Amino acid sequence: MKYIDIHSHVNFKAFDEDRDAVIKRALDADTWVINVGTQIDTSKKAVEMAHQYETGVYAIIGLHPIHTGASYHDEKELGEGGKEFTSRGEIFDMEAYRILLEDPKTVGIGECGLDYFHLEKDSIQKQKDAFISQIQLANEVGKPIMLHIRNNKEDQSVNAYKDALQILKEYAKVKGDVHFFAGSVEEAKAFVDFGFTISFTGVITFTKDYDEVIKNIPIEMIMTETDAPYVAPVPYRGKRNEPSYVKEVVKKIAEVKGLSEKETARILFQNAKRVWGV
Repeated sequence: MKYIDIHSHVNFKAFDEDRDAVIKRALDADTWVINVGTQIDTSKKAVEMAHQYETGVYAIIGLHPIHTGASYHDEKELGEGGKEFTSRGEIFDMEAYRILLEDPKTVGIGECGLDYFHLEKDSIQKQKDAFISQIQLANEVGKPIMLHIRNNKEDQSVNAYKDALQILKEYAKVKGDVHFFAGSVEEAKAFVDFGFTISFTGVITFTKDYDEVIKNIPIEMIMTETDAPYVAPVPYRGKRNEPSYVKEVVKKIAEVKGLSEKETARILFQNAKRVWGV
């Protein structure tokens, strides 16, 4: 069986001490890896890593919505330094990202989208502007989009999924994936109807909150990811996550769908090949 982690961050500082060993563990376990950028430096690192391996390792580059303005500092992502970066935010540089996106080992742009989790209202327009710019670049180069969409659980007056889909319908000529999906069945169906796949992380192994979404969308529109180093699946909870653990996500999807792990893995791998061209 072949597995694929379509959204990992082995390019992050959390893997500085054993990055190559983590990738080799994945490849030895028949698991391909797409490392995803969150700003210019982690995007460059993802492309650099992809070129270190003949096959099975790819990059997606882009500007995460939380990095378009002042944001919290995550040492797993940027290390102990980098606080100056997160305090000022990054302005999306179309030319710099175009160079990275045109690289043959880069299979898409992202993770981009809308993040309303902290809901600093003055940041929403900055996020939308950067999102639209990245959609336009994806259209120009002809590569798919890796979406990051996160709602604010307490403020129901705004909905990041609805806002993101509206922007996509207005601007996007290409498709892609909704990473770490955490919306409703109706929201999932809306993205699937528009041609976007939905990907799930290890969270589905320790909560049933996602079962109904998995049951109600076609398996041909599902993909698997870890979002490593975050949210390690059972039986690795509490540890640093890594791409080789993605098979636990596949097992859970197989269980919910009532399919064999072998058949599920085959379909999910083909889905990733179709969308990302790996």
